[in-house]
Amino acid sequence: MKGSLDQKLFGPWALITGASSGIGREFARQLASSGLNVVLVARRKDMLLELGRQLAKEFGVEYRVVISDLSEEGAIDKLTQATCELDIGLIVSNAGTGQPGKFLEIGMDKLTELLRLNTLAHLGIAHHFGQKLLQRRQGGLVLVGAMGADKGIPYMANDAGAKAYIKSLGESLHAEFKPMGVNVVVLLTPTTETPVLEKFGLTRDILPMKPIKVEQCVYETLEALKANRSTIIPGVANRIINAIMPSHLLRLMMAKIFSKALYRTPSGG
Repeated sequence: MKGSLDQKLFGPWALITGASSGIGREFARQLASSGLNVVLVARRKDMLLELGRQLAKEFGVEYRVVISDLSEEGAIDKLTQATCELDIGLIVSNAGTGQPGKFLEIGMDKLTELLRLNTLAHLGIAHHFGQKLLQRRQGGLVLVGAMGADKGIPYMANDAGAKAYIKSLGESLHAEFKPMGVNVVVLLTPTTETPVLEKFGLTRDILPMKPIKVEQCVYETLEALKANRSTIIPGVANRIINAIMPSHLLRLMMAKIFSKALYRTPSGG
């Protein structure tokens, strides 16, 4: 499953953060398949170089690797300096992670680090590259949030609050940037087959629905970007659940899921 983007509108370069694995890696692959050169940003150099070489060989595109931990102060300055001469027409601000657990059992240092990564990094990227996109009067910005975050997610309270910020930021920028020819979409990520599921302990036996494929998640997002929709929740079933399930029931369901994931017995019971 893959779509195609207009190189003149969204190229010649696309920048993807969190590109070493999961959704970010798949964004890089699908964008390269459209003929866009890619700036690959993440912490893991070896994985980025491997991906870059693979995309160059398969699709004939150029690539640039930027090693950066976007939770650190000054990371955005490093990123802008590393890309200052490139004509970047599409930015996928995807880097982010979470820390499942009881809110009061997570230290303030960790909560603050996660908040920087999950909010301030997106803010800095949107502000810097948004100015460049408006100067071009064309291009696109994808901000990656999370389905249901605006309703609250027990055992992910800090992370849900951060992702809710991303949704509000992106929807606001969608309206601001649209008259200037720049498309903005927020990906409200549903449960998707990525390494994050294993990290969070979200195995299929405790999930109410089968996770969607990462290829579908990215494909539907790029289609929404082309149509300049403000938000996208990939997967019809996910969109229906988000629309009809009351917030308090969604929080109750997520509390049960994370309770099982975090506090299951060694046998899985």
